[in-house]
Amino acid sequence: MKTDMFSSLKVIHGAARSTALSVAVSLVVAAAFATPVSTFAATPAASAKTSKHAKAAKQPAAATAAAKESSKSAKAGKGAAAKTVAAADDDAPRVNVKRKRVSFTSNGRHHSVMRRVAYEPRQPTVGQAFGLHETPDALMLRSSVAYVIDQNTGESLFDKNSRAVVPIASITKLMTAMVVLDSKEPMTDQIEVTDEDRDYEKNTGSRLSVGSVLSREDMLHIALMASENRAAAALSRYFPGGRPAFLAAMNAKAKQLGMTDTHFENPTGLTSQNVSSARDLVKMVNAAYQYPVIRRFSTDHSYEVYTGKRTLAYNSTNALVRNPTWDIGLQKTGFINEAGECLVMQATIHGRPMIMVLLDSSGKYSRFADASRLRTWLDNGGDQARITSADAGGSGT
Repeated sequence: MKTDMFSSLKVIHGAARSTALSVAVSLVVAAAFATPVSTFAATPAASAKTSKHAKAAKQPAAATAAAKESSKSAKAGKGAAAKTVAAADDDAPRVNVKRKRVSFTSNGRHHSVMRRVAYEPRQPTVGQAFGLHETPDALMLRSSVAYVIDQNTGESLFDKNSRAVVPIASITKLMTAMVVLDSKEPMTDQIEVTDEDRDYEKNTGSRLSVGSVLSREDMLHIALMASENRAAAALSRYFPGGRPAFLAAMNAKAKQLGMTDTHFENPTGLTSQNVSSARDLVKMVNAAYQYPVIRRFSTDHSYEVYTGKRTLAYNSTNALVRNPTWDIGLQKTGFINEAGECLVMQATIHGRPMIMVLLDSSGKYSRFADASRLRTWLDNGGDQARITSADAGGSGT
């Protein structure tokens, strides 16, 4: 009788223990998969506070035992669970995850941990959003906008979406340079970089630190050759009437040149609100080409400036100016996420001066590769089928 009772109790105890273990394992697994991503970005203060509460709390003996058992089971099932999750996520959208080391101090001790930070892929450019990249062309260019004309005659030689109005990034600085030179302010004047010249829209950095002092000539040189944003911003601030008057002068100059698709909101191009079309940019490049200083500064290979603190060596943002097979009279590059990679140039090909505009290119070096494709095409006589503009109402070529 005692034996039977003991056996029954043993069976009941075993069943209860198995049930408790199953519940504990389920809770642990559920908690593991329900943990949000934000948990990895917990603040140091919250972590320290949690640590203190954890030390103060006392677990009941039964809960401690269940936790130990569940820990063993979790380790045993870790591989299977991982395979299940991987299989479930095969068809789901993948989120890029990068790791970032975070340091914090708790109870006087320094700790270093790794946390995971989820981030989204780069947003599409304006050209991609409006389907400009889907326009076919015989040269398979990576730029969604391409336009080439004969500078002397104005004849259109290659046209792809030349009427599309898109962000132009640092191509803006050609207009900035013209307005600076039109002001006739002394090029030897000293200009200081201040907090007002920092980029508060894109939060980009600069080698030209706040407090740097350069001549107006040096500021213009590195703004054109190396696309130095703080130099362009400082130049606009030292314009008679300040930056608001400078922006008004930029838009007035665009109107004077017949650039009806163009608008400027800042002197650097670090905004998607600086917009234009390839046809307008041809007019701007042709006008800028009439300034010998812009031709010389924009095509320089390298240049050094002394900021009052140290000497900085700058290089051109356009690798083609160092290529002896190219005869480039003026150039400017540009990039922001909304605009993609941009390039405008005046170049002489077979003794024929050309103006070339490439906007919204989809790779870091693709704008230069596209320029080379266009040059090869022109070298061969340009006898392939011309491109028809995909713009609404555009007559094409």
